[in-house]
Amino acid sequence: MSDTTEYPYVTVMQPHYQPLQLIEERHIADACTHRWYNETLCQVNDAFVRMAVIQGEYHWHKHDRDDEFFYVIEGKLLVDLEGRTLEVSSRQGVVVPKGVVHRTRALERTVMLMVETSQIVPTGD
Repeated sequence: MSDTTEYPYVTVMQPHYQPLQLIEERHIADACTHRWYNETLCQVNDAFVRMAVIQGEYHWHKHDRDDEFFYVIEGKLLVDLEGRTLEVSSRQGVVVPKGVVHRTRALERTVMLMVETSQIVPTGD
């Protein structure tokens, strides 16, 4: 991505857990004090599994080569698309296909998992 814009999000790209380690998502989420935090939990083949704790809104963006999967653990995720908004509640998920302009946001503290390729640029292409 050639854009050098600074975003007010904390994103940890290095996987936190290795194979055969128990993943303690709740510990990371409970300790989080940021309004927008995204941590890579582990790598599975060519994909990363990430956990995010969010409140507020992300910027509009798209990924030209990568689909994104969002799964809400607690709270409610709003996925704004051109012309409509998807509401994703606890224990629901959605895939945003590559090339689709979108923005994620949460009116209340929301914890979610994401699955995306290890090559994705989280802030968009």
